[in-house]
Amino acid sequence: MLAEGRANGVFQFESAGMKDVLTKMRVSRFEDLIAAVSLFRPGPMEMIPTYCKRKLGAETPVYPEPVDRTKPFLEETFGIMVYQEQVMKVAQEVAGYSLGQADLLRRAMGKKIPEEMAKEKGRFIEGATSRGTPDKKAAELFDLIEKFAGYGFNKSHAAAYALIAYQTAWLKCHYPVEYFSA
Repeated sequence: MLAEGRANGVFQFESAGMKDVLTKMRVSRFEDLIAAVSLFRPGPMEMIPTYCKRKLGAETPVYPEPVDRTKPFLEETFGIMVYQEQVMKVAQEVAGYSLGQADLLRRAMGKKIPEEMAKEKGRFIEGATSRGTPDKKAAELFDLIEKFAGYGFNKSHAAAYALIAYQTAWLKCHYPVEYFSA
């Protein structure tokens, strides 16, 4: 039902844009619903076509460099940072941030304070280059993170929304009269 875009009355999924995402993604598992909730936001939204192509095998996933440090936790989302936890993990694995420092980076990106962001960019690039990432690649990765992080969801938040969406879709599918009456 959701893969066909029949989502009127379904929590989070009834807008025309979201129905389009569900059909293009050909949602087939609960994790797809979690990703759809997270991707349908101003920052990550531009990655929806790429995500769909990669999910459906029409495009090979590409992982940010250094691949050996990013692929393990970006594989589930086909090389695309979809969740805040993935952004934090990139900062930890690539730039040597502690978990607390990665959370401060996430918060700084959400607030978009220019001087704070400039400081974090320098810190990220310095940490990444000290761990073997070329300067240019470290800057590109930070720019990618910065573009996403201000709008990204954490996975548990998206999962909670996806669960409610799944439950409302199930009720609509199996008990439509009662569902719409309620």
